[in-house]
Amino acid sequence: MVKFIVVVHRKRDWTYQKFRDYFIHVHGPLAAKIPGLRRYRQNFPASDAKREPPGWDCVVELYFDDKDAMEAAWATAEGEAASADLEVFADMSRTSWSIVEERVVIP
Repeated sequence: MVKFIVVVHRKRDWTYQKFRDYFIHVHGPLAAKIPGLRRYRQNFPASDAKREPPGWDCVVELYFDDKDAMEAAWATAEGEAASADLEVFADMSRTSWSIVEERVVIP
């Protein structure tokens, strides 16, 4: 299994609520259609009086069978549509992504 993480920053002229609503109701359903996607998680920061808000607006986890399956998925019409949609709401100069090696310490 390959895990791909995207740390998303919203465009500066988007409110957090507008960003979150768009991400959940528009972008999420687009991404969910990517062929070969095994698991998809959106992580939004929760309100926490003891901590400052993070510098990001959403961390996304996408799981594929392997790297080849992931690359094939990005090349599909659905993968290209989801990637292109990021331009609508995400500040691409601050958004970053990577394949990660997950190390489970406590299962």
